[in-house]
Amino acid sequence: MAELKIREVREQLRQMTDDQLRQEVAANRAALYDYRRRNAMRQLDSTTAIRDARKQIARALTILRERQLAREREAK
Repeated sequence: MAELKIREVREQLRQMTDDQLRQEVAANRAALYDYRRRNAMRQLDSTTAIRDARKQIARALTILRERQLAREREAK
């Protein structure tokens, strides 16, 4: 069941444009900063939010890189 949710997230990310993906990365980085700050002050209830934010950033950056490499291959 968790795999289904991850697939849905990946599909949503793949449907986004490059600019939308960059905005998603920026928003997740801001959220990650907030989670880390709140965790340091012992105000974060669920530390899994930190892990989830990092993974979401990685997914978006991976898709951006895949698209960049595809464009470079097409240009050759």
